[in-house]
Amino acid sequence: MRIGTVREIKKHEYRVGLTPTCVKAYIKRGHEVLVQTGAGVNAGFSDEEYRRVGAVLEPSCKRIFDECDMIIKVKEPLPEEIPHFREGQILYTYLHLAASKELTQALMKKKVKAVAYETIEEADGTLPCLVPMSDIAGRLAVQQGAKYLEKPFGGRGILLSGVPGVRRGKVAILGAGVVGTNACKIAVGMGAEVCILDVNARRLAYLDDIFGSSISTLYSNDANIELALQESDVVIGGVLLHGAKAPKLIRREHLATMKPGAVIVDVAVDQGGCAETTHPTSHDNPIYTIDGIIHYAVANMPGAVALSSTVALTSVTLQYGLKIAEQGVEEACQHSRPLQKGVNIYMGHCVYPNVARDLDIDYTPLEKVIKLS
Repeated sequence: MRIGTVREIKKHEYRVGLTPTCVKAYIKRGHEVLVQTGAGVNAGFSDEEYRRVGAVLEPSCKRIFDECDMIIKVKEPLPEEIPHFREGQILYTYLHLAASKELTQALMKKKVKAVAYETIEEADGTLPCLVPMSDIAGRLAVQQGAKYLEKPFGGRGILLSGVPGVRRGKVAILGAGVVGTNACKIAVGMGAEVCILDVNARRLAYLDDIFGSSISTLYSNDANIELALQESDVVIGGVLLHGAKAPKLIRREHLATMKPGAVIVDVAVDQGGCAETTHPTSHDNPIYTIDGIIHYAVANMPGAVALSSTVALTSVTLQYGLKIAEQGVEEACQHSRPLQKGVNIYMGHCVYPNVARDLDIDYTPLEKVIKLS
């Protein structure tokens, strides 16, 4: 198969879909790899490194789309990239389609075979290609929350760790999954008072065992969410429903009950955000203020640490990409249930139920369009 990766054109997206190590692995299996000139530079990988492992360097993004059977990216295609796709072409990247009906319909119209990193799902319910970025986003969330609490940014002027004789700052984390757990690690490490909320009592019990008296755990319901919002200096939204829009746990009226200058870091922004007042921002203009509350809603947070996040991401996506390259989407799905879950769009059909439900479009079960064993 001929495989291509292009420079990411989303604002301040510095990651790249393939590292030289990945390219070497594909070529070793007999595939040809085209890499757009400069695609890996911002992630720390020079053109010469790609050339050395056998990649074909190509300056034209369009030519890579024209000549390659599979396109491997990091972020969802932007409108200017959509015209480059052709019928039957494989797209392997993060998609987050539940947040964009326009992108979903565009990919359906192009009749591509779109496999989303974030919905590849193992038998135990884990999302292996989402985990590394959730690890990073969760850790970054506390770092960013602490920064924007500073007075020059409009924050409350609170030091999360406190100092002797001064109370520590308070962090509330909505969601005790991968993002929430990693945020918890960093917030506890910084010395903040931490409260984490979730609907899964077993998950809360697990975190209580791990962190002990360093944190408080609360069952996630309206009353407890309202209490946490009122008391906290930083609120981190780490809620995830597989492939679906995030629930709106923070409503507009809640903002009036929060401390002026408090910070909401909505990591769920890729899936629409868990605050009603969330809209995506970028690294060069990451925050906005509504009703005195600072919102940080960068939709590609891990892009800020491009080298770390690219290596973490591609170390996991490679194994599934190799299966697709060697067998094609159809045969790969016959042998891999995780990849079945990863297919979101197939030849004009939306085959992922949560996306179809959230966007109110027709859903076609994957087994209707691909023969599955």
